[in-house]
Amino acid sequence: MDTFNNIKRNIIINKKLGLFNFNKDLFKKYYRYRYFLLMLLPGLIHYIIFKYGPIYGVIIAFKDYRLVDGILASPWVGLKHFKIMFGTSDVWQVFKNTLIISTYKLIFGFPAPIILALLINEVQNIHFKKTIQTISYMPHFLSWVVLSGLLINFLSPSTGPINNLLRALGRQPIFFVADPRYFRAVLVISSIWKEVGWGTIVYLASISNVDIQLYESAVLDGASKFKQAIYITLPSIAPVIVIMLIFAVGGIVNDDFDQIFNLYSPVVYRVADVFSTYVYRMGLENALYSFSTAAGLFKNVIAFILIIITNYIARKLSEYSLW
Repeated sequence: MDTFNNIKRNIIINKKLGLFNFNKDLFKKYYRYRYFLLMLLPGLIHYIIFKYGPIYGVIIAFKDYRLVDGILASPWVGLKHFKIMFGTSDVWQVFKNTLIISTYKLIFGFPAPIILALLINEVQNIHFKKTIQTISYMPHFLSWVVLSGLLINFLSPSTGPINNLLRALGRQPIFFVADPRYFRAVLVISSIWKEVGWGTIVYLASISNVDIQLYESAVLDGASKFKQAIYITLPSIAPVIVIMLIFAVGGIVNDDFDQIFNLYSPVVYRVADVFSTYVYRMGLENALYSFSTAAGLFKNVIAFILIIITNYIARKLSEYSLW
């Protein structure tokens, strides 16, 4: 009875404070923009089915999963697969390779679209500008299956133009995609080549919003194009750069499976095997489903921690962050 009286008293207080009116106004807004909200449905359904739905399968990392028993009926084993994973040297080598390759891509790949966007922005001839943009975008629309075939032929020790040039200079040919000394460089350079043009879209859109009067004032003060880029363009697009950097650091352990899987071979496993390829080999080739799920879950936990740390540092060092 006391509980009922408390609820009744809270309703009366909320009516006096106008809280119910707020909810009524909110529903009116939802109804007014119902068609815009309806456009969110396909995206929400996609995320629910393909992103959040599969999370349910993560529990097999804590089970001895058997196909005949299914996910729910398989026995629980706690942290058994994580203990096995951390007790093997393969996982630490894979972790090391993932960090090294992703760090190289971050160091050399992250500034590349920013630099290209600054250069494209300075091109005055509109036709030349569009041609550069189109050529730089094209590799993004090709799959790694196609690009890997092109790269392997281009770097072939027998017929590739690079090795033909080396032979013409009196040097020995190099099998780049099968030599551990060069394989990581091939990954980084080919990754930049594929995505640099696509990455410029965001930065070019940001640059287009910079106040033109700032450039006019800088020209009157005698600032060169380089100084305009350093002191006007880059500070103006700093919020976008910070947000993109947080996403890039968060994805540092989300190695590019398609690229590495289509380019690597057993002779370069020592320097090329990363989490995604390791999980694939353990899960699908060796049928160690629970073990590979544990490895994948470990990778995602690391990615989540990196996002939190990067966002915290970005918030401390600047006024821009995700939250």
